[in-house]
Amino acid sequence: MTTFDFLMQGLVVAMSPMILMYALIGVTLGTAVGVLPGIGPALTVALLLPVTYGLDPAGSLIMFAGIYYGGMYGGSTTSILLNTPGESASIVTALEGNKMARAGRGGPALATAAIGSFVAGLIATLALAFLAPYVVKLALIFGPREYFALMMLAFVTVSAAFGDSAMKGLTSLFVGLALGLVGIDQLTGQTRLAFDVPELRDGIEITTLAVALFAIGEALFVASQGNVIADTIQAVKGSVWMTRADWARSWKPWLRGTVIGFPIGAMPAGGAEIGTFLSYAAEKRLSKHPEEFGHGAIEGVAGPEAANNASAAGTLVPLLTLGLPTSATAAILLAGFQQFGLQPGPLLFATSPQLVWGLIASLLVANIMLLVLNLPMIRLWVKLLMIPKPWLYAGILVFATLGTIGINPSPVELAMLLIFGVMGFLMRLYGYPIAPAVVGLILGPMAEQHLRRALAISQGDWTTLLASPISAVILLVATLALVVPMLMRMRGKGQLLSQMASDED
Repeated sequence: MTTFDFLMQGLVVAMSPMILMYALIGVTLGTAVGVLPGIGPALTVALLLPVTYGLDPAGSLIMFAGIYYGGMYGGSTTSILLNTPGESASIVTALEGNKMARAGRGGPALATAAIGSFVAGLIATLALAFLAPYVVKLALIFGPREYFALMMLAFVTVSAAFGDSAMKGLTSLFVGLALGLVGIDQLTGQTRLAFDVPELRDGIEITTLAVALFAIGEALFVASQGNVIADTIQAVKGSVWMTRADWARSWKPWLRGTVIGFPIGAMPAGGAEIGTFLSYAAEKRLSKHPEEFGHGAIEGVAGPEAANNASAAGTLVPLLTLGLPTSATAAILLAGFQQFGLQPGPLLFATSPQLVWGLIASLLVANIMLLVLNLPMIRLWVKLLMIPKPWLYAGILVFATLGTIGINPSPVELAMLLIFGVMGFLMRLYGYPIAPAVVGLILGPMAEQHLRRALAISQGDWTTLLASPISAVILLVATLALVVPMLMRMRGKGQLLSQMASDED
């Protein structure tokens, strides 16, 4: 069967009433959390992991993906109207979008963001559908050493992509790797680091760690900040629709943003933030109105928002085909798959094709839903910004606690939720990223198994990890991804010190 045939089968699954309901719930929740500053799709999916434990796997995963897409849509609202990005990928949108809102053109800014997100999401999802089978064919030739090398690349890139420094990212990663050692060794059956606590023999629950770090830690961190001065929300004046000139200036940035965002999102070292900055730089260079940049250029909203949503679809390429997350939300989505006993990767396309293609096809449907939700209901979404933060985060704490207890009503599980929640608060307080810890817990045991299998096949010969050209190249890329940013930072600091010294002279 061709990719087109699989996609048609997926559309049949996606158009069933129950799946449509899951998709609608997902995109609605995603848009709402995207609008609320500080609450991203990763936190929302983490909160819903315990709630969906006993539900239909296909519907739950489609809902999670809808939250991911919706969060990318909704993040532009706070960037434009409040100058406070709901997601880190929406930072660039605030540069021009808020200037447009202050000039009374908040409606066209929101419209070009929504339509650009729709165009980019549609094209990028189709690219995901037609690219994924080729990546799967490549992944089917991978052995234990290739998978181990791939996971080393994931560890390095996730650690380098998040946080203020690579060292802090690696520290967070090693915390996750250490937690992954707790429980029964899958190859020998020996109990490790359980400290005679029966509940720890099954290992640390990914759901508990994710909810604690993302939800509890975030709520405690926000509470620790105390009262802050409220930001001024720019009212949406006039029509939310675009003029003919706005359309003429937006359609090319939409396409360019899609072309930039999708491959960067699919790269292990990519990320939506990189794509949005590159798109903004490209539009500023190619615009016929460069003087408007910094004062409310519509191209500066259209391009980055398209890149933002295209990268979301790109992120699903390594996640679905190789089982590798390249963002915080992708890491939580991976935990969602594992919650239902599913492991993303090439075998998933063979064992559960209806689920995979139904998920991909549902993203096409979700894009249409999001366009309908965002444009006519924009004034309703703006009212969500009026919710007092104490109420919001108190609700998150209650929801997170009840959800975790619902899965595993154990005092030990509740204690771990509290301990990891405090750990998440301290990590935020001192600038340590959260995502590498979750990735370490998820991929650490798998990396260990692949390493031990590769060494068992080679009778303990460590050079086997470099004997395969594929694994050697991947390990080389991982090494460069770790070393090059460090060297660039050191060089930048050296240049800054020399410049300061010359200024003093």
